[in-house]
Order: sequence, then structure tokens, then C-alpha cells
Amino acid sequence: MKNIPLLDLKREMSEIKEEVLKGIEEIFDSMKILNGPYLQRFEKAWAEYLGIKYAFGCSCGTFALFMALLALGVGKGDEVLVQANAFIADFEAIFFSGAEPIFLEVDPETFGPDLEDLKRKISPKTKALILVHMYGYPNEMDEILKICKEAGIYLIEDASHAHGAEYKGKKVGTFGEIGCFSCGPVKNLNAIGDAGIIVTNDELLASKIKYFRVHGQVEKNFSHFPGFNSRLDEIQALILLTKLKTLDKKNEKRREIANYYTQKLNNIKGLFLPPLDAPYKKSVYHRFVIGTSKRDELVSFLKQRGIGTGLYYPYPLHKQKAYLDTFGKTWSLPIAEKLAQELLAIPIYPELTQEELDYIIETIKEFFNNS
Repeated sequence: MKNIPLLDLKREMSEIKEEVLKGIEEIFDSMKILNGPYLQRFEKAWAEYLGIKYAFGCSCGTFALFMALLALGVGKGDEVLVQANAFIADFEAIFFSGAEPIFLEVDPETFGPDLEDLKRKISPKTKALILVHMYGYPNEMDEILKICKEAGIYLIEDASHAHGAEYKGKKVGTFGEIGCFSCGPVKNLNAIGDAGIIVTNDELLASKIKYFRVHGQVEKNFSHFPGFNSRLDEIQALILLTKLKTLDKKNEKRREIANYYTQKLNNIKGLFLPPLDAPYKKSVYHRFVIGTSKRDELVSFLKQRGIGTGLYYPYPLHKQKAYLDTFGKTWSLPIAEKLAQELLAIPIYPELTQEELDYIIETIKEFFNNS
């Protein structure tokens, strides 16, 4: 029996180990652990890669979202829209800003918000939309930008699954007022610990964000406004800078794997496959999710044959205890709930071998042939 984990970080790290260890030695020799040359180089490189003016490393993607809301003045009495299939971090950022989350139904073709539901739920209290590019699939940005502009609400992009994804030739994370990225260990651009990036083209927002993460200290030991400690350290910046060099190449490999999965699995009755890219989109397939009403049985079957899977995410935000205990509201979002019950992720990372891919495909076919 093979052993194919959902993600194998050892394979990836072995490719850059020598370069990273050399950089760590430089950091230890200089002892510039925070706000040193690697962070500055990474922030510059990430901004240039995205084609945006300002990029700031921070401790994690959750804090990036929180800082985005604070920089835009979102707080008590405001509402923030977010699709119900997002990660709990999106809810947490809204909650700690003092605003109330308003959950949106999901479009199964994009895994983003259902645009009609988005229009219906905008109210006089709506201050912002957090738009999540789930699994690395770009959302329909032209329509979403139009909706936000007409309603006069801010757009915050959560592109934590979508490093390098594009819509009409433009990188996602750069369409709204602010873009937020997690760079945790499992992401396409990943550190070996927690890490995040926040980006903007707006000079005033950039000034706020830059100092939010260092206790509001515009001058050393003198805080101009309340902030907090949310810095990206030199070692994580070094790793991200190193991995950025091969991000596009690895994303292209993910697209090849996604196309291969789709080609080989597309005629299986009862199996949902995600849509392939439209001509104007370029996904980065952070996750390749398939769906079936027999999900739990398929997960067990794959596990028995040494194939890892993941559930992203088994409880939509409006069903989370953290939300229910706080707000006590109920929502009818049947598509989000159905996807939460049926979707599972199968391995998709650039280091997968052809033999492993074929084994995964044949095992999935075996399950459905015997079901």
C-alpha cells in the first residue's frame, strides 16, 4: 500500500534547504531578527510580483484581515459580508473589529459568494465585503467590483488560498482597497510557521497598516495610536523570499495536475468536479476539491489505501459554535451546507509523481465502481 499524504512539506523543503540554511546563518550572525533586510526584500518583491504599491509582512493571515478592517474604520454598528464557506479567521477578524458578520450563500461554480445573495444582503449598515478566493479560484471580479462601487462598500480580498491567481491578467488580492494573504505552512507560498502579508495601493491605508503591527509606534517608543504586535520575523521572510522564486512554476504544475484529474475523473457518475479555468481566469489550485454524497465512505476508503484527504471546511461559518453562541442567529444557506457535507480535498502539490497521481485516480474509480 502506498502512503500519499494530502500535503508533503518534506519534499518541498528539501529543494530549498541549503539556500535557507545559508540565509539563517546570516541572520544569526547579524542577529537582525525583526525588520531586517530579508523582510524588506520580501515586502518589495511581493509588491512587485503583485503589481501593487505597498506590501507589509505580519504575523499571520488572521491579523492581516483584522488590520484591514481597522484601517478602513470598520467597527461597532457596522456589518461585514462574507461567504459562509470561508475559514473561521474571517469571522474572527470581523468579530474582534466590533462589527457583525452577514453570511452569504455560495456559488458552486466559483466557491465565492452567490452574487444575487450578495446584492440582497447589502444594507445601510454594510461597511465592507470580505471576498475569499476559495481553494485558489478567482472570483468574478468585474461584477463584484461593480456591486461594491454602487453600494459604496469597501472590498477586502482574502487571497490566502490564491497566491498568484489571476483574473483578466491581474493578480487577485489587488482589486480591492486591501488584500490579505496567509502564508502559513500549508499555503502555496508558505513559511515554516505562521506568516501573513497585507497589501494596498492606498497611501493612507498603508501608513496605518505599517504601524498597526508595531504598537502604533511611528517613532520608536512613542505610539501615535493604539496598535499591537504582529510582525513577520526574518527567518519566515527569508523562506518566503526563497519560495517566491518558484511560485509561478509550482502553480503551473498544480494546474497541470488539476487538468489531469479532471480529464481522468470527469465521467464518474455521482462525483462532483470543480470547474476548470475560464479563458480569463488562472487558478492556483491550493486545494483540488471533489464532491460526493458518499463523502465519509470515500474518505475512509482512500485512507485504507494510504491516500490522505482533507475537509475544507466541514462546518460553514453560520454553523460554528463560536458564531452561534455569540450572535444566536440562524441562517438558511443550503448550498453552503451541502458543499460542507460533500466536498473533500485530494492531494495536489507539485511534488506528486505520475505514479502517485494514477494510483489516486484508480483508487477513486474503484470506489465508485463498487458503490
